[in-house]
Amino acid sequence: MDADLDTLATALYVTIDDLLKQAPELAPWRPVVGIAPKLTDAELVTLAVMQALLGFTSEARWLRHAGRHLRHLFPYLPGQSGYNKRLRAAAGLLGHAIRAIATDTALWTDDVWVVDSTPVECGRSRETAKRSELAGWAQYGWCASHSRYFWGLRLHLVCTLHGLPILFALAGAKAVDREVLWDLVSVEPELVAARPGQVLIADKNYYGHQFEQLLAELGVRLLRPARKGEPERPGARLFKPLRQLIESVNDTFKGQLDLERHGGHTPRGVCVRVLQRILALTAAIWHNHKTDQPTLRSLVAYDH
Repeated sequence: MDADLDTLATALYVTIDDLLKQAPELAPWRPVVGIAPKLTDAELVTLAVMQALLGFTSEARWLRHAGRHLRHLFPYLPGQSGYNKRLRAAAGLLGHAIRAIATDTALWTDDVWVVDSTPVECGRSRETAKRSELAGWAQYGWCASHSRYFWGLRLHLVCTLHGLPILFALAGAKAVDREVLWDLVSVEPELVAARPGQVLIADKNYYGHQFEQLLAELGVRLLRPARKGEPERPGARLFKPLRQLIESVNDTFKGQLDLERHGGHTPRGVCVRVLQRILALTAAIWHNHKTDQPTLRSLVAYDH
């Protein structure tokens, strides 16, 4: 296995293991009486991150690969069904791991954020849309980058200029971007309260005088391009390069972490696979930052 990936996996395992020792309540629930799992929760999270970084969208293929090449890291590997069940049960732990790793970098305190949403397609046929367990949450929406409609969800992401995820949510394809953003920042008011003057750069979808007023009351200054009929807004010269930045973060999720091939068929299945990819990106940025790499969002050292 590549030495860089080996080092990242070891560092991630130790960090998650320490997190669970400090806060054992974060571990997935299991009966008090019973056989202890041979694969620890810290190993499970590490295994899931490596799967995302190495581009295995099939859990069965991933476990076969891990069985041939990663036995030195994982002496015991579950079957595909057991891995799938353990991973879905660990969705909450993945979310806590993302925050724990993100806050363990100097990037966490960056005073500029960017926000955007990107499609998470969940099916293409009409029959899938009608019979899927995702029906009612997944919706038809417009994908501007592909100039077509899709059926699924949208991943709403607030991140730093280096691409470190700060806040995120999955919502229906028709959800209003600014309403989802408001929900994200209002659920954790202490996050922005500790950052007076935080700047948030967005696109034209995040508009509205009342919306901007609410953000300003939380201490967030919203910068966005002017909509048709509006006068030019402050910071206009920054929008194009910074919009390209958030789009490149979305491209990392889609092109390198296979977000569009997540393979989830249930709400929990989709959630855990999206969290798996957010954690993989966060872990790569975290490790690149700790090891003084020149490009923090680069996954090249870990994807082979």
